[in-house]
Amino acid sequence: MKRKHIIQLAAASAAVFASAFAAPAMAQAYPSRPIRMIVPFPAGGATDILARALSQKLGEKIGQPVVVDNRPGAGGTIGADAASKSPADGYTLLLATSSTHSIGPAINPKIPYNADTDFTPIAYVASSPNVVLVPNSSPSRTMKEFIDHARKNPGRLNYASSGNGTIVHLTSEYFKAQSGTFILHIPYRGTALAMPDLISGKVDVLFDSFVTGMPHVRDGKLRALAVTTLKRTSLAPDMPTVSETLPGFESVTWFGVYGPKGLPQDLAAKVNQAVNAALADADVKDRFARLGAEPTGGSPAAFAAMVKADTAKWKKIIAERKITAD
Repeated sequence: MKRKHIIQLAAASAAVFASAFAAPAMAQAYPSRPIRMIVPFPAGGATDILARALSQKLGEKIGQPVVVDNRPGAGGTIGADAASKSPADGYTLLLATSSTHSIGPAINPKIPYNADTDFTPIAYVASSPNVVLVPNSSPSRTMKEFIDHARKNPGRLNYASSGNGTIVHLTSEYFKAQSGTFILHIPYRGTALAMPDLISGKVDVLFDSFVTGMPHVRDGKLRALAVTTLKRTSLAPDMPTVSETLPGFESVTWFGVYGPKGLPQDLAAKVNQAVNAALADADVKDRFARLGAEPTGGSPAAFAAMVKADTAKWKKIIAERKITAD
């Protein structure tokens, strides 16, 4: 009886000892299966292509495949909402953009998730600038000349956008507010449809995506005045920035990785470390450059601070300029 009691006590002690190490061992085992990265936009688009370039290298760095799961619809809202409602176990990530977490929430308070509280920020992945395009017939060859020309001709110039409430629309209104100019808005269903009118001179200016706008500049069909990054971009190091004429002006489309709310800090840190390692890879840098995006990286805290500042900026512009998505 005494011997049986000793055996039971030893077994109990072994169980306690094992359980003390079980949690750390399980945490260290992450990830033990493939990770899903939700992309809230269609396959083949810029966000999807960027996600696939990142996910391949991220999988190598973190030790498990990272599978892209396209969940398009409602300007990225459907995919972002699905990610917010996923288990906070590190096996569902979201590649968010300024559309899903800055502009979208600022212009549409009825979206089904809270961009501030329903996600765990993990890593700032990349930023992509716009480029200021004018027709070759424009009298302006610099940003300063364009601003001076617009100020002298209030209401006589126009700008194209890819639609109400888009980054192109908001960037243009932000520019008007900062420059003190009055330029009329002509919304199109995408900047590609505005290009013929810009090239012909019917449209005076377009703040277009670097990727889609620069080929027309290289072909000699349009003139590029500046990019919208705060500092000169490695994508076009010789091109001036708008901020060189309007200090502090910045408008970029950003991309970043989130997890659902409540993601354990150690898992977020592990994914952050792997994302930063992937972004340092030469192949990833090259593929991003071809998409017109610059790798960024950094800590979760720095990413969260950037998004907070970006959202505040667009909220202010939307309120002041009375911008709606309709």
